[in-house]
Amino acid sequence: MVRCAQPNTTARAPRVKLVGTVLILLLLENGRQLRGRLHQLSVSGGLLHLDKPLDEGIKVELAFHVGKSTVRAKARMLFPMWATQGCLQPFEFDSLPEEDSQKLQVDLQKLLKSSVQSARSSPDSKPPALASDNPV
Repeated sequence: MVRCAQPNTTARAPRVKLVGTVLILLLLENGRQLRGRLHQLSVSGGLLHLDKPLDEGIKVELAFHVGKSTVRAKARMLFPMWATQGCLQPFEFDSLPEEDSQKLQVDLQKLLKSSVQSARSSPDSKPPALASDNPV
């Protein structure tokens, strides 16, 4: 008898597309600092634009400001993708304190609401800055 794999029913955290408008500081384990830009962000991780890729799996400390939140958390870098200029590199938070996670979630929800409202008020505008796996 053939068994079908169960679909992953765990919902992904909503992601906000920031398209490089938020600067981020990365502190590597060797003490070196790098700057980048956030392209997407959620409470579980995000996508960075960097000049040069970092090795997959390395641990970094991130610091950035979004909304009313200043986030400083440890993260693990995932496999990079080359872009036209530089690279896009995903990351996932390793340790985001609960208080910071809650503040970040509130700020991300505000960004999502404002992007949806601005898209509705302008009929010629592009779709809202929400990355989603669910088709509309």
